[in-house]
Amino acid sequence: MLTKVIEQSKIDHFTKWIDRADKVVIVSHVGPDGDAIGSSLGLWHFLDSQGKTANVIVPNAFPDFLKWMPGSKDILLYDRYKEFADKLIAEADVICCLDFNAIHRIEAMGSAVLASPARKILIDHHLHPEYFCKIIISHPEISSTSELVFRLICRMGYFSDISKEGAECIYTGMMTDTGGFTYNSNNREIYFIISELLSKGIDKDDIYRKVYNTYSESRLRLMGYVLSQMKVYPDHHAALISLTKEEQGRFDYIRGDSEGFVNIPLSIKGVVFSCFLREDTEKPMIKISLRSVGTFPCNRLAAEFFNGGGHLNASGGEFYGTMEEARDVFEQALERYKPLLCAKG
Repeated sequence: MLTKVIEQSKIDHFTKWIDRADKVVIVSHVGPDGDAIGSSLGLWHFLDSQGKTANVIVPNAFPDFLKWMPGSKDILLYDRYKEFADKLIAEADVICCLDFNAIHRIEAMGSAVLASPARKILIDHHLHPEYFCKIIISHPEISSTSELVFRLICRMGYFSDISKEGAECIYTGMMTDTGGFTYNSNNREIYFIISELLSKGIDKDDIYRKVYNTYSESRLRLMGYVLSQMKVYPDHHAALISLTKEEQGRFDYIRGDSEGFVNIPLSIKGVVFSCFLREDTEKPMIKISLRSVGTFPCNRLAAEFFNGGGHLNASGGEFYGTMEEARDVFEQALERYKPLLCAKG
């Protein structure tokens, strides 16, 4: 049995909305990851089973290793089909905002979502949600938005309507947002949910292979290069890897090729904190990815130094400046957090 995490009043409210709705739009954050796509498609498959006209719209492209997911070919990219997407958003009865806590996380799409007369619901697991939706389902203690979508559907009384395809998407979101169930995944209810998803006929081993073991040769060579440039800080029990725009070009970089790189330094004995700095190929900024083990709060460091946030062991942020400046800020952060890092080392 699952704990009733989501308030009953919110379940009842959303159920009434869906009962009355004909057109539903599902939106998620810029640079969609496995949880964004998994939760969105998981909900999309459910709504389809209820006879609703549903569309998933995301700000921009998502990684190739997620394109096997059932329904992914029907996802609308806002940066390519803005006019059509704006029309769908404006005409929606309900808009479901998944896996983001602030309207700026959907970038240019935000204005259209705010302007739409549709009823809006936020389903998310990040800290400090903005209140731009009528219903707010925000639970930072839950490992993924995909898990929240599963809980929502079940609490609405529709577990039997979750299809194998929907279950595959939900499982993928849960798996990717916990690094293959290696962090933020000690809640035993996660494994009860996995058991229920397996009852739908999913092949979790095959899903793992599709997500983590179907990369290109270029990705492996890129990984080797990045690790050869890695800097380890033994006194701080930390490691830093980075990737400039020029370096990405040398390895025919495509979106998603560096997925998971930030986790690799954590396999070094004594390292409890890892940082990955990647120069964005579209904007003049450095993307920050942070991972930790144990109780080191990389989300606090992200908020203080990189205008970011996230979860205890997995967070991120942004830096507007050069790669060298970003490295300098990271090293300043290491000094500030050295007592905590050494306590965990």
